[in-house]
Amino acid sequence: MTWQLRGQRAYQAGVAAESAVVQFYERSGRSVAAQRWRGTAGEIDIVARNGAEVIFIEVKQSATHALAAEHLTTRQMGRIYAAASEFLAGEPAGQLTPSRFDVALVDGQGRIEILENAFAA
Repeated sequence: MTWQLRGQRAYQAGVAAESAVVQFYERSGRSVAAQRWRGTAGEIDIVARNGAEVIFIEVKQSATHALAAEHLTTRQMGRIYAAASEFLAGEPAGQLTPSRFDVALVDGQGRIEILENAFAA
C-alpha cells in the first residue's frame, strides 16, 4: 500500500470518527455549533454547546482507545487552547464563557469514549 493510499484511508477514518462523535453529542442533547472550526492559531475538531457552556472537542481515532489517547500532544493542546480563545472572543461573555475541553477517543470498532474536561487532568 502506498503512503498516499494510507493517508487517504487515515483521513477518511478521521472524518468518520468525527461524524460519529457529532452524532454522540447531539444524541446526548448538546448542539454542535461547528465542525473543523479554524482560527489563526489552529483547528478545533468539534465545538458543541450545553446550555451556556461551550465544549471544545478533540477527536482521536486509532485501533484502541489507549493508542488514540497517545496521539494527543502537549503542543497540540496548546494550539487548541489558543484556537478556543479565539472562538470565545466571539461569544457574548468572551473569555468568561463557561467552557471545557473534551477528548473523544474512537477505536477501530467505532466505539467512542469521552474524556470530559480532559485538559484539566
